[in-house]
Amino acid sequence: MGGCFSDLRGGKEGVGIGMVEDDDNGGGGHNDAVHHFYMAQGFQQMFTQLQLSLSASNLLDRDIASKSDPMVVVYAKKKEGIVEELGRTEVILNCLNPQWIQKINVTFQFEIVQQLEFHVYDVDTQYHCIPTKALTLRDQDFIGMANCTLSEIVTKKSQSLTLRLQSKNGYSSSRNLGALNVHAEETISSRNAVEMIFHCTNLDNKDIFSKTDPFIRISRIVESGGSVPICKTEVIDNNLNPIWKPLCLSSKQFGSKENPLIIECFDFNSNGNHVLVGKMQKSILDLEKLNKEKIGANFVIQSSNHSKEKVLKGKLFVDQYCEIEQFSFIDYISSGFELNFMVAVDFTASNGNPYQPDSLHYIDVSGRLNSYQKAIMEVGEVIQFYDSDRLFPAWGFGGRTHSGTISHCFNLNGSSGGSEVEGIEGIMDAYTSALHNVTLAGPTLFGPIINMAAQMASHSLSSFNCIKYHVLLIITDGVVTDLQETIDALVKASDLPLSILIVGVGNADFKSMEVLDADNGHRLESSNGRIATRDIVQFVPMRDIQSGQISVVQALLEELPDQFLSFMRSKDIKPLPSHFPHPPSNH
Repeated sequence: MGGCFSDLRGGKEGVGIGMVEDDDNGGGGHNDAVHHFYMAQGFQQMFTQLQLSLSASNLLDRDIASKSDPMVVVYAKKKEGIVEELGRTEVILNCLNPQWIQKINVTFQFEIVQQLEFHVYDVDTQYHCIPTKALTLRDQDFIGMANCTLSEIVTKKSQSLTLRLQSKNGYSSSRNLGALNVHAEETISSRNAVEMIFHCTNLDNKDIFSKTDPFIRISRIVESGGSVPICKTEVIDNNLNPIWKPLCLSSKQFGSKENPLIIECFDFNSNGNHVLVGKMQKSILDLEKLNKEKIGANFVIQSSNHSKEKVLKGKLFVDQYCEIEQFSFIDYISSGFELNFMVAVDFTASNGNPYQPDSLHYIDVSGRLNSYQKAIMEVGEVIQFYDSDRLFPAWGFGGRTHSGTISHCFNLNGSSGGSEVEGIEGIMDAYTSALHNVTLAGPTLFGPIINMAAQMASHSLSSFNCIKYHVLLIITDGVVTDLQETIDALVKASDLPLSILIVGVGNADFKSMEVLDADNGHRLESSNGRIATRDIVQFVPMRDIQSGQISVVQALLEELPDQFLSFMRSKDIKPLPSHFPHPPSNH
């Protein structure tokens, strides 16, 4: 039935039960910050936000001792053959007929022919504990691919399209690789969500030598009459009376409170052949009623002669029901919250002699920009849009200043007072001037810069109204010396209104940078054992941006809204009421 979902615990974690904005596809789907930026630049195309639900049938089995563990990667095909990744589904273990829960967000633009490409992979067992976003695709077994335009899907009456999988070169294969079904639905724009806690009693025991390992799967019935799964709880081992962790469902997932939902309880099996314990059909309204009346609902199962349903002893209870309002990134920004950007530039000797053409800091008399200047200019367009006063604290690190000492956090403008410069032009001027007054040295220490940014963010947090969120941009050639000290500083700063964007320039090995960007699902741990409250780092290699693999706007803002929202929610900070005047901009 395709209900076994891979994750950090071998298919036993929940899927689709988090907060609204946490639906990270790991690619170029809808992003509030990106959309807001483009709209403000005058791009007013007619568009609709869609979610793609994916399922497959009769997939080719790439495994020998078990079945394939499939995952889909969705791409948008751009001009000149460039493809942009839109997102990835979760991995489903041991299943040739999967129904994926993870949706793919895509913006439908009526006036543009939008080519989509779907790649189906069999994920190797050794990678099952790695989040799909961090998987290297060339290490996985390719099953097949399919192409279509987005308009082909949305113009179908059922808004569903079945595509036959082809080989990697796009040609039909002599073997049956399977079929992929794509269903599109318009995204509901709503802040409403419900948080619930489920528990069951007297579930049937489906195991012989132990007890049932139950999990709940919830699916929404769609207009065409079929259903699409929207979430799954974690698996509780050996328990006929399980209590699951709280699950949060947004109206984007369940539609309206009256919409019928199919709630199924399964006994988990690692081979993918999960056994149905029982099911029921309830709406969110029905679940709310169960909570209010403190009663349970019986599961049913098809009787052996299929003539009627058998009512089971097993019951579902809703221990907690709470309606909550989930605010978006734009809700905060439009109500008066500000992003304050800070910039730090690497002046270590690993960049090369700035007077030599092969140096990353070389200033070309012809006006051609060096790697740092390109990064400042390309990043700057996005940065200054979100910083209302355009006053940027700007620092350098790893250089020997005019005092003769090596500094790991000096004012880029050379001032002994304030570090702020005005606009991107101010950063460029301060940077050029610093190259004439600062000697490249080392080592590369991020700790002092991060601590300085954290100090500013901490001051903002202690103010009466925490309306400022800080973003530190570090431009570096990627050779980090104080890795553990940097991790310690990041863990300490993870509880502050701060995100850190690291832009790598040049062709160095950026492995150490990727360690700091906790996209592998493991939060950073400090030397004293403290775990980071949240992921606050994003690493972007400029070479990927300049090669056209990703757009600069998408790359810079991909994770920022989620990082911003995770902080605001952790502190229970809400957008300013609309009748409040916007506070003045100052640092």
